[in-house]
Amino acid sequence: MPEEKPPASGPSASPQRLMSLDALRGFDMFWIIGAEDLVHALNKISHAGLVGTLAVQLTHEDWEGFRFYDLIFPLFVFIVGVSLVFSLGRTIATSGRATAVSRVIRRGALLFLIGIFYSGGFSTRGPDIRLLGVLNRIALCYLFCGLIFCFFRPKTMIAICASLLIGYWALMTFSAFPDVRPNPGGTQTIAKETGFTNVAQLNFSSTNIVHGVFIKGVNYANYLDQKYLPGKKWDGTWDPEGLLSTLPAVATCLLGVFAGLLLKSAAVPDQRKVLYLLIGGLVCVLIGHLWGLQFPVIKKIWTSSYVLVAGGYSALLLGVFYLIVDVWKYQKWCQPLIWIGMNSITVYLANNIINFDRLALRFAGGDVRGFFDTMVTSGFGDLVIAVVGLALGVLLCHFLYRRKIFLRL
Repeated sequence: MPEEKPPASGPSASPQRLMSLDALRGFDMFWIIGAEDLVHALNKISHAGLVGTLAVQLTHEDWEGFRFYDLIFPLFVFIVGVSLVFSLGRTIATSGRATAVSRVIRRGALLFLIGIFYSGGFSTRGPDIRLLGVLNRIALCYLFCGLIFCFFRPKTMIAICASLLIGYWALMTFSAFPDVRPNPGGTQTIAKETGFTNVAQLNFSSTNIVHGVFIKGVNYANYLDQKYLPGKKWDGTWDPEGLLSTLPAVATCLLGVFAGLLLKSAAVPDQRKVLYLLIGGLVCVLIGHLWGLQFPVIKKIWTSSYVLVAGGYSALLLGVFYLIVDVWKYQKWCQPLIWIGMNSITVYLANNIINFDRLALRFAGGDVRGFFDTMVTSGFGDLVIAVVGLALGVLLCHFLYRRKIFLRL
């Protein structure tokens, strides 16, 4: 992900860099590189109490609803928006808008290509290459939001954000499309929500026209993926990072831009910035859930209500981190998060290529895991493996941080 310039000297953050933003980015990645596995390993030992609740929150909702794990991705996109305010603002001030635009296009394209590599690259033939994935969505959000930031004033950006959310809602609610299920409306199909697993089963000649439905696999965003998105689709006939749902994802990034503009403003006192972030976050969460009564909160099609709920929680987390780390200056506790946050793309790619869980098995699998399962309690071996995997990820980030190695696109 595009990040602000790291400190010029010494491992500590420079005054121009928001340490809280790096810490929040690291907190987000912390769950991806191993903390999630740690909680699930604990849950195998005991399902009771807080651990069981956390384990549930660290799984995605199958379709409609919102859990903590559904916040991880949009929080990352939100942080991209906050970050580009500082990085591109500095570039525009020192080198001009043309340089900033060139930088946005170059970095967006490079991250998009890295996203294709992350999803398998060209290890398979054309039909099985995934063109839109997590990193690809981040790349597109950065690209469009970066260009919007370079060319428009805040009031216009707010109008663009609102237009994206309302326009997406209108398209999803009022656009008519054929129900392409092999047995549209059949009881078995409805029970499973989608009765097909591959594009060969789709009935594009269907005359059963529907609109305003938000069933898994049967909604306007999924229909456009089914008909027009080439390559491998993550969910068989459609992709959760598909074509149309990129529009509200850009709005998520713009919410981060607004938060970044607030934090960058010298006219607003720090305590008031925190207050604005907390109030704004609560308002977004409330409006999002209210909107969700008609346009459900669904991550896999990135509904407008989901944008507001996730953006609201992101603003709340940013406000808390900014208050603790940059206002109160309690910073020692978050150093490991900063190591991770300063190399978020590197550790994300490393976890895909190296796979910390698989590497941890070489240290604590087999007889070692069996020993702990026998001598302590069943499932304790998995907990040890999860701890080792998480430690490997954090140690890699610390190694890169100490040597001032940062992957900057």
